Amino acid sequence: MIKDLHDKLINQEITATQLVEDYFKVIKEKDSQIQAFLTLTKTQALEEAKKVDEKISRGGKIGILEGIPYAVKDNILVKGVKTTAGSKILENYVASYDATVIKKLKNEGTILLGKTNQDEFAMGSSTENSGFFITKNPWDLTRVPGGSSGGSAAAVSAQMCAFSLGSDTGGSIRQPAAFCGIVGLKPSYGAVSRYGLISMASSLDVIGSLTQTVEDAEIVFQAITGQDKMDSTSCEVKQIQATRYKIQDTRFGLPQEYFVKGLDEEIRDKIEAVIQKLQNQKIQIVEKSLPSTPYALPCYYIIMPAEVSSNLARYDGIRYSSITNYPACAKPACRQGRALAGRQSPITNLRDLYFKTRGYGFGQEVRRRIILGTYVLSKGYYDAYYKKAQKVRRLIIEEFNKIFENVNFLITPTTPTPAFKIGERSADPLSMYLSDIFTVAANIGGLPAINLPIGFTKNNLPIGLQIIGPYGSDYSLLQIAKTIENIVKVSL
Repeated sequence: MIKDLHDKLINQEITATQLVEDYFKVIKEKDSQIQAFLTLTKTQALEEAKKVDEKISRGGKIGILEGIPYAVKDNILVKGVKTTAGSKILENYVASYDATVIKKLKNEGTILLGKTNQDEFAMGSSTENSGFFITKNPWDLTRVPGGSSGGSAAAVSAQMCAFSLGSDTGGSIRQPAAFCGIVGLKPSYGAVSRYGLISMASSLDVIGSLTQTVEDAEIVFQAITGQDKMDSTSCEVKQIQATRYKIQDTRFGLPQEYFVKGLDEEIRDKIEAVIQKLQNQKIQIVEKSLPSTPYALPCYYIIMPAEVSSNLARYDGIRYSSITNYPACAKPACRQGRALAGRQSPITNLRDLYFKTRGYGFGQEVRRRIILGTYVLSKGYYDAYYKKAQKVRRLIIEEFNKIFENVNFLITPTTPTPAFKIGERSADPLSMYLSDIFTVAANIGGLPAINLPIGFTKNNLPIGLQIIGPYGSDYSLLQIAKTIENIVKVSL
């Protein structure tokens, strides 16, 4: 899709301005129902599009992403644009600098259409936890688009942008991509700089893309990957020649722990059909075992809240932004105390400021995870929970390393079910957490993983397949995913 748009621009079949206006027309038609966007940047987008058009009219060459409109999850900073992370506590925060990925995309000449809705601070699997509104699945408006990058996934799926950026801490790109029928890439940990990403769980967070095709995912990945001096965890990922990874020479593993009771039968059938199609082409697929897989989800839900507890301590009502939508208060103490009036009493001390700001500004799920994380880090429980979870994490990494000695990639379901109804799981956090059961292990291991759409249920809901690769195999993963994507398209 990106290449098609690029060709139309250089052949002057369409101008960048027309392209931007067309996308905003689609947004106007569809987003009142889907509600994928929190903020639109139309004025800036048209200004950037005009520059691209002028460059083309002068006979200048444009890059593959130049003039291509995209959207960004609202936890990635864009200078001068409101960045809320889906939370009331940041509802007035305007970013003072660009995230590294935004700088890279600006250098490529891409055009930002707006910021997309998400679960608050990326905590959720449905985008029902946004502090502002619920995003709907474009395939069925009564269902969730997944989360936490639900707005980014819905925007791409509904063709309101050419591609979008999201963040993935435990499946937050791949799961909504599966629910919305698009491609979702989670790169290796460190392959993309996290500088300018509002942190949730720093040892797990990864910025990635949501696109229509694997080719688009590869184009975006090439633009945003690379080591960054502003992020000490970032690293270079070597690009492997495509000829080195012919699919007939590639050995795929099927971890038996991912094909268990509870996996939706229609998803199982679709994946088995893809596997049969690959086997018909003499592609090697073998059953494997990852015995620690059942412990990945509980391990994740100890490590992640612990890091959440630490990262979110900075939001105290003093820095970043103030909450202004409380009822007005004429008392000077209220105005001096960040105007948090209209509750039981005006703010008269620092303790009140913290309690009222965080009590109002953080939603229920965020508060739940802060409490859980603080508990597992507390004296007497650190060794019993957090330290033990880190040991399990090491065990999971070692199992992945061992299995990749015998196979090149793993094929698994992306989600245990298709998109569920809005409100169906919001009252049961444990049921919601199970949405990530097949995706969290890749984050624990820091591995690259991609969701591929492989068909639909009888109710016309998208189904996704996940491919996981060894650490640093991002380019070869993309090459293999392109081949499988073509095979799946032929078989549909």
